[in-house]
Amino acid sequence: MDVIHKIGRRKKAIARVYVSKGKGNLTVNERDFKAYFTTSTLQYKVTQPLNLTDNQSNFDIKINVYGGGVNGQAEAARLALSRAMCELDKNNRELLKPEGLLTRDPRMVERKKFGQKKARKKFQFSKR
Repeated sequence: MDVIHKIGRRKKAIARVYVSKGKGNLTVNERDFKAYFTTSTLQYKVTQPLNLTDNQSNFDIKINVYGGGVNGQAEAARLALSRAMCELDKNNRELLKPEGLLTRDPRMVERKKFGQKKARKKFQFSKR
């Protein structure tokens, strides 16, 4: 098996995942996975595709993430890992699709408009 490279995005976060045969090492930005994603919720999000397909200890996974916040980065990594699991085995798609792990979430931050305080909030209107 060669190295599988997949990309996942969420908000402004971009995750690149490299999957190769191994013993189950998971590194994020050349740091230990649990040191980078400190809360158990974020750790669960990232490992969700691996748990559903029973591949926790079969592959060495290297993740590069940048941009956005920690939550967006975790969800971007989850999407990239899901795509990689689908490339490894076509049957994994049937497990991941109903969970919504193969869907790219298109929601982004709305841009600020000129003449306004924020994207939708306006400056206070004065009648007199």
